[in-house]
Amino acid sequence: MQHFQSLDPVHLKHSWVTIGSFDGVHLGHQKILGQLVNGARAQKNPSAVVTFFPHPAVVLGKGTNGGYLTTPQERAELLGEQGIDVVVTLPFTRELASLSALDFMQLLHDHLGIERLLVGYDFALGRGREGNVERLREIGGHLGYQLEMLQPVEVDGAPVSSSQIRRLIRAGEVEKAATLLGRLYAVEGSVVHGDGRGKALGFPTANLETWEEQVMPANGVYATWAWVDGVRHPSVSSFGLRPTFKSDSTVPRLEAYLMYYSGNLYGKNLRLEFAAYLRPELRFESVDALIEQMNHDTIKSLEVLGNER
Repeated sequence: MQHFQSLDPVHLKHSWVTIGSFDGVHLGHQKILGQLVNGARAQKNPSAVVTFFPHPAVVLGKGTNGGYLTTPQERAELLGEQGIDVVVTLPFTRELASLSALDFMQLLHDHLGIERLLVGYDFALGRGREGNVERLREIGGHLGYQLEMLQPVEVDGAPVSSSQIRRLIRAGEVEKAATLLGRLYAVEGSVVHGDGRGKALGFPTANLETWEEQVMPANGVYATWAWVDGVRHPSVSSFGLRPTFKSDSTVPRLEAYLMYYSGNLYGKNLRLEFAAYLRPELRFESVDALIEQMNHDTIKSLEVLGNER
């Protein structure tokens, strides 16, 4: 997979293309991507995804998008795992938003040589979102590409969407989110120094410095898988304000206790995959009570993760 941040260096011919935010690369996205890749490969043509950062809603002042499920780089890697040949992450600006659907598609066609365009049933682009499915099909007749519209993937009678997954994660429902993503929700960060309390209690924790725009789970304790240097470790992770200890901080902290791990984690990149919500964040009357609960959390996490090492 090749990843570009501009169309300038990209020059394709007869490509199969899809366009969208693709945040999370969830089951609905995967349906479009699967048909795109299979169709392009059958014709021996390249497959390409055009996506954006920041989210259009942020740039256009229509509120925030509620945070991101994936960083731009992680999103590109996930798209590559689906078999996409070329990912173009365009910086979304007001200038780009002001282009008509025809002008935008002409720009893409000049660089990608679009032969076939795949979009979802409710897709639209261009100034004022005037480039709906029918308009894009009309433009295709002018530019020489065919348009294919796909129906949404539904789970429990509702279309899978990035906004729905964000709500689930923020509510701590990481298992439900995983069914819609097709994988466990993950957060990455660098391990930074904390106050050392976990080590003093016999549960040395890795404090993560994460991307501030990443969607974070509800405050609480979770069974997680921690990836370090390409190796997966069962772990227990907490996100919250740690109410047992007096603190003036109003910023939640993400920290993980890695079982069966020994070594210095400081400065390393750590990836946490959230497998299950274990319990809410609690305030304990004594350190001994906290240690007892942490032992219970460790046992419960191993049960959830299948006691794998």
